[in-house]
Amino acid sequence: MAATEDVTESRLLLAEYDRLKEEQKTRIGFRDNLLYFTLAAATAVLTITVQSGQTRLLLAVPVICLVLGWTYLVNDEKISAAGSYVRDRLGPRLAELSGADGVFGWETYHRDDAGRATRKRLQTAVDLITYLVLPMLCLTAFWCSSAVRPAFVIVSLVQTLFQAVLGWQFLRYAER
Repeated sequence: MAATEDVTESRLLLAEYDRLKEEQKTRIGFRDNLLYFTLAAATAVLTITVQSGQTRLLLAVPVICLVLGWTYLVNDEKISAAGSYVRDRLGPRLAELSGADGVFGWETYHRDDAGRATRKRLQTAVDLITYLVLPMLCLTAFWCSSAVRPAFVIVSLVQTLFQAVLGWQFLRYAER
C-alpha cells in the first residue's frame, strides 16, 4: 500500500515532464548534428565530383539533403510538439493540481524574447539554404554539364519535385 501512496498525479506528471525534456535534449543534439553531417556529406560528394570529373555524382547531393533534411524536419517538429505539450497540457494541469499561478515558466518565457521571430526566420533561411538551395545548385550544375542523359534528367526532375515538397514542409513548419 505504501508504494501506491507515493504515486500521485503530480509525481506522474513531473516524471513525464522529465522524460519529455530528456527526449527534447536528445532530439536537439541529433537535429543540430544532422546539419553538420549534411554539409560534410555534401562537401565530400562535391570534392569527389570535382576530382573525378563525373558530374552525374552531383545527383547524390539532393538525395542526401532530402533524407537528412526530412529527418531534421521530423526531429524539429517533435521538439516543438514536446514544448507545446508542456506549455498547453502538462503545465496547466500541474498548476491546477498544485494551486500555483504557473509552472515551467521557461517554456513560455523564452518564446517571448523580442529577437525570437528574427532568429526563427534566420534559422529557416539556413535550413532552406542547406536542404533546398544546395541540392538545387547541384542539380543546376548537373543540367549544365555534359553528363546530361535522358534517364539522369528524369531522376533529376523527380529530385526537384521532392526538393520542392521538402522546402514547402520547412516553410510550413517555420510558422510555428
